[in-house]
Amino acid sequence: MKCAALTKPITVAGRFAGRSMGKLPSGSGAVTIICPHFDEEPTTIAETPDIPAPPIRALARFYPRGTRLDPHDHREEAQLLFARSGVMQVRTPKGRWLVPPQRAVWLPPGLVHAVDMLADIEMRSLYLDRNWLMRHPLAPQLGREFVVAVRPLLREVVLALFEDGGGDGAGAHRRDLLSRLVLFELAEAEDATTFMPVPSDPRARRVAELMLSDPGGRLDLDGLAQAAGASARTITRLFTAETELTFKQWRQRARILSAVETLGGGGGSIKQLSARLGFSSVAAFSHAFRQVMGMTPSEFLDRSVRPPSPVAAPSRPAPRIAPEGAG
Repeated sequence: MKCAALTKPITVAGRFAGRSMGKLPSGSGAVTIICPHFDEEPTTIAETPDIPAPPIRALARFYPRGTRLDPHDHREEAQLLFARSGVMQVRTPKGRWLVPPQRAVWLPPGLVHAVDMLADIEMRSLYLDRNWLMRHPLAPQLGREFVVAVRPLLREVVLALFEDGGGDGAGAHRRDLLSRLVLFELAEAEDATTFMPVPSDPRARRVAELMLSDPGGRLDLDGLAQAAGASARTITRLFTAETELTFKQWRQRARILSAVETLGGGGGSIKQLSARLGFSSVAAFSHAFRQVMGMTPSEFLDRSVRPPSPVAAPSRPAPRIAPEGAG
């Protein structure tokens, strides 16, 4: 902070505590100042009180394809959930979140969610205490679910949290700093391309269900609208208003996420898949896939089989890794 500019020598007679600095001899030419924001004595780094380590759990588990974790929540913890390999689907009241390698989903405390394993999954989860989380500067931005891209810095920071088992003071401070950095990175890495928002209107929801059950698209817009008891114009308006995607964008994303699900589970060739999903050619399919996923189907398939691990399993026993727990 800044105090008023001084032009005479200062004589210190007392401590800063929101009061005058003491009585000074008259005629001394000294100036008495008041700096109400100074405390008694400066605190050095060495004297800084211990900061409690964030109550954080790191959980690594394997689930075979077809496993389903029924709807549940973590009332006192937020969760960062992702797959080291394989593809999973997370369902929340807002919609479906597809989580392939190099993506993660953030789930705030108390959010009901279910998880479906669409392939054999090496799952990695971080759980952060609600009370500790609320003290983070970015807490207001972390009160909803979203998908993030697992970029190199986030990957390495989370890796460090999985490997860290130190229980001394330095280790606690390190975990605290790493955990805070994870949250800062989450706020900068949101990527909604693998999210399928579900309309709330019953007619639009019915159309969404029909498209998800048949991503290849036997029915056009008029046929889908008729099956839902609405006009094509009404369905188009509802999708834009309730999902922030046009009908065409929503349908294209549904096709690509169906492809991600199939490729992540190791099923079918790219050529066969592109034809089944209604694309005119493999090139058209690859272009649409890249627009959503940022890579071609071949690149995605290669990374799903041999992913550049976002988080490795702990290399040594770590007392803070939970032995049990769900996704």
